[in-house]
Order: sequence, then C-alpha cells, then structure tokens
Amino acid sequence: MAEVDGATIAVQLDPEVPSGLMFASGEAHAPGQVGSFVRVSIGFVDLIAIVTKAGSSSPEKREDGGSGRWLSAQLVGETAANRPFSRGVARLPSIGSEVFVVTNADLQSIYGTGEESKGWFRVGKLSAAGSIAARVDINRLVTRHSAVVGSTGSGKSTTVAAIIERIADSDRLPSARALIFDLHGEYARALSQSAHVLSASSSSTAEKLLVPFWALSFEELLQLTLGSNLDDSSRAYVRDEIVRLKQESVASFPVPGLAVEDVTVDTPVAFSLRRLWFELHLYLNATHTVAGTGQSPSTIAYELDGAGNIVAVGDAQKLIAPRFMPQTQASNAQKVFLSAAPLSMRRNVDVLLSRLRDPRYSFVLKPGPWDPDLAGKTTKDLGELIAGWVGSDRNVTVVQLAGVPQVAVLDIVGSMTRILYDALFWSRRLSEGGVERPLLLVFEEAHSYLGSESAGSAKAAVQRVVREGRKYGVGAMIVSQRPSEIDTTILSQCGTLIAMRLTNATDRQIIARAAADNLDGMFAVLPVLRTGEAVLVGEAVALPTRALIELPTSRPDSLDPVLVGDTIRPGGWDKPLEKSDYAAVARAWRAQSPESERIIP
Repeated sequence: MAEVDGATIAVQLDPEVPSGLMFASGEAHAPGQVGSFVRVSIGFVDLIAIVTKAGSSSPEKREDGGSGRWLSAQLVGETAANRPFSRGVARLPSIGSEVFVVTNADLQSIYGTGEESKGWFRVGKLSAAGSIAARVDINRLVTRHSAVVGSTGSGKSTTVAAIIERIADSDRLPSARALIFDLHGEYARALSQSAHVLSASSSSTAEKLLVPFWALSFEELLQLTLGSNLDDSSRAYVRDEIVRLKQESVASFPVPGLAVEDVTVDTPVAFSLRRLWFELHLYLNATHTVAGTGQSPSTIAYELDGAGNIVAVGDAQKLIAPRFMPQTQASNAQKVFLSAAPLSMRRNVDVLLSRLRDPRYSFVLKPGPWDPDLAGKTTKDLGELIAGWVGSDRNVTVVQLAGVPQVAVLDIVGSMTRILYDALFWSRRLSEGGVERPLLLVFEEAHSYLGSESAGSAKAAVQRVVREGRKYGVGAMIVSQRPSEIDTTILSQCGTLIAMRLTNATDRQIIARAAADNLDGMFAVLPVLRTGEAVLVGEAVALPTRALIELPTSRPDSLDPVLVGDTIRPGGWDKPLEKSDYAAVARAWRAQSPESERIIP
C-alpha cells in the first residue's frame, strides 16, 4: 500500500508479480486489470477494492527499486471469516498494508452461490469469472429505482427483457406486477407467453388499450383536448363546466363514498366530453335574437327552412353541430346578434371536436365501456380499468404505443403513470395496493419524453414516482440510449445503474456522476464493452460488477436487419429477388400495422 486518500488507495506492484498472467490458488489471474478486485488485509478483516486505474512510472523516478507499476483502486466493502461481505468499510488501511489478488473463492463468498436465493436473481455471469453468477437484489432494483442505458445495438432491450422475464415467473413470484411502456412494439413477441399485451393501435389484434379521459387530471385533459394555451378566464370557465358535469353525473349515478359537494375537477368521475363540446360550442358560436347579457338558450336564433322549421338543432352524441342564423341588423329584418361570450377559445373548441372525431385518439376519448353517455353513465368503472392494466393473471403488462401520435404518447405515459401511482398510493394498505404488492413501471425510450426540456405530464409524473414511489411500492426503470438527455432529477434518483456500451463521452460522464460509487475508471471501459455486456453499480448489486447478461428465452423484436446473411439468419440483399408487391406496403402504412396477416387486401 503506497497511499490512502479517503476511499481511494494507491498500490505498488511487487517486482516479482508478472505483467501478464499469474497463478494463485491454482487459478490464472491478470493483476491490475481495470474492473478487477483486490483484497487488503488489515488484521481479521479483509477490505475489498475495485481497480479503477493502472499505470507505470518511468525508470528514472523509481527511487526504491520497485517495479514502477501501480494501481489505483476504490474501496467498496469488507469481509471477515465470521461474517459475510458488506458494503462500506469501518476502518481504512494503513501505509504498507499488503494487497492480494481476489480469487474465485473470494468472489464466490462476496457474490454468493450460483443458486438464486430469496430476493436475488441471476441476470448473467461475471465477465472476469464465468463460473460466478452476476445477481441483482430484486427488492432494491424495484423500490430504489434503476436505469438501463446503452447505445443502440448494445443489447439494452435484451437486458430489460431478461430482467422482466424473471419478474414474469409466476411460479417464483406469483404476485409480481410490472408494466412496460413499449414505444416501438419490441416486447410483445419476447414476452408473448408471460405478458398481458395492450395496444393503442386500432389495427392490432391485441387487447385494446383504453385510457378514459375522465380519469385524467384537469391539466392532462386540457393538454390532450383543448390545448394548454387557454387564457385564465377560459381555463376557469372550462374548469367550472367540468365540475358541474361531474357533479350532475354523481347526483344521477351515486358513487359509494363520494358526496356531490366533494367532487373536484380532478376527481376521477365520468362525464360526457361530447356534451362539454356541444355546450361550449353553443355558448361561443350561437347567434341570438337579443344582444348582450340578455342572451340565453331560449334566445338562440337557429337557422330555419322555408317552412319555418329549425334546420338542425345539433346532436352532441353524434358530434353534429347546430346551425344558426347569420348575424344581421337590417332594419327590414329580424335582428340577429353574435354571441356575447367574453372568452377567446373558439379555435380550442374546434380542436376538441377534431380530436373527438380522430380515430387515433379513440382509445382515450371514446374508451369503450368506459365511454359515458350524455348523462355521464358508463358500463364499467375505475376499478375495472385498473384491474385491466395491472390485475390480470399475468405478472407483466406490455403497453404498445407504436403508431400513436407523439403528442398522445407523452400524455398517455404521463396519465397512466399518474393514475396508477394515485391508485396504489391511496390503496396502499389494501392487498392490491403498492405496499402489499409493489409495481414496477418500465419507461422505454425515456429520452424522448423525460428529457430536461420535455413538456407534458410524463416528466412530472415520473419525477413524482422516483421521488416518492419507494415508500408506496411504485418503482421505475428508466431505459434510454441517451442518458445525457434524461432529466437530472429522474436519473439521480436511480439507485442502480446498468450501463452497457456507450460511445458518447457526454453520456458516459453523466452516468459516472449519477453512480453512487467513485468509479470513473470503471466507466471508462463503456465504449469497448461487448454486445450484451454491462457494468452494474448501485444498491441492487453486492459489488460494482462487469457482467455478460444472459439472453432471455425469447429476444425483443429489435434485432438489426441482416443484409448479407448465413444459413441461420438469411440476409435481405443476398436472397433471390421476389416479386414486389408495393400495394401491400401501402396497405400496411394505411392500416398502421407491421403485421402482414392483419392487413386485408
């Protein structure tokens, strides 16, 4: 031992230690490899340190006749004959303390046996010792949150699938719950035998994803329907109208435990969004036979035909607007006045009508049995909705969002996250609540909606989960190829980092700063990791670990296309040219479905 600087130690290698391989306890070791472990003996306790840097001084600087070779290592824990390995050190080593290589037997005592014990799951094997399992503590992985990062093609999706496959094992974890937000449809195939798949695409044969608009918060609903650019007066008016419609709904169809006077704009109670549109349209666009404050529904000037009958009074349920007489103040005709409504939101109401008619938004604005009639009555209630999301007989739910408009994706991720968090928070003492049955939420492609500059409800909802979810049984797994674009509040709360190959220097710096351990040297190897290899650090691993992740039973649908292939996987460029059918391409595009068997010619 040459130097001790807090938890960082500097070690001089003995001249007799070879530069290449050495043998200890019958095993071959490469001393000084970055990421390998060393053992410092101080009495009856052995300190374990991970090598973060190695080097050699020039001959003219070797005054003690030593080898000139040195290591820098980070202390990470300690072990003793009468107790297992534990993170942290009670006493630092002294100058001159002897340092030894860590044998496979030492590693076995640290990492445990290859058998999966209670709470620990095998995810792969150590890169430096293939006979030793790399394992994670599922308790801390979920409740203390985690991040899986890596450049495209590094094996990120496969790693997530391997972890989720363990959670999906209903024999070992019969009450586990996990929900994956799958933006590209990668996981439905990999987890087809163990996952409940919900799809927002109308062309998919999977079960339809439904997110009732009335379960959204007021801000979420505005963003999705009328837009967030309403002025204060218009916002207040819409808020009051929604409260009125919700109160009328509760009065007509009582909800157990909820009084009419307790209903707020954010209370998840059904009301008719079509009726809201219709009444806003009347208020803003109707013409009247009187001017100013005297206007009321009884003074509306509907367009008349030649026989004096009203042409169209409109139909809220069918989204048919009424027709009004044009404004006129001629002295020889009945005077007709424009609406005196003081609000500037006509364009917003038109946007609402457009969204109500857009089939891409039907899963939220026309949510099947959760779609209320004009009086606010639905076939199914909120409890059945949550059961459909996380209460199936399968541990994992995959939410496919491929083909959904980007603005809707942001709102759906945020809304579902917020709804599930609120539901499990308020039911935390029940058997279905988060404390009794924790829930893991997996956010794929997180950089696209959880960035520092991201707007919308998704970032706020996930920030709440990572800050408060540990206490209430809601965990988050952040999956991204660009960790530098993830909101720092979210990334800093991830207690476990699984870092795969990262070629971008900024991304590596962000991950090194987010890690709890001072392991800059270990993260420096991220650009040269093999596909499927990862550095695991944080609360869910016994020690910072470089490991090869084991492939799941079925891999996600994210493999690179093959141009020139072999007998196992044919290529797309070296196979015989088939007769082209670009009409099928057009059908797939129009149907918004990549599955050919779902496209009807």
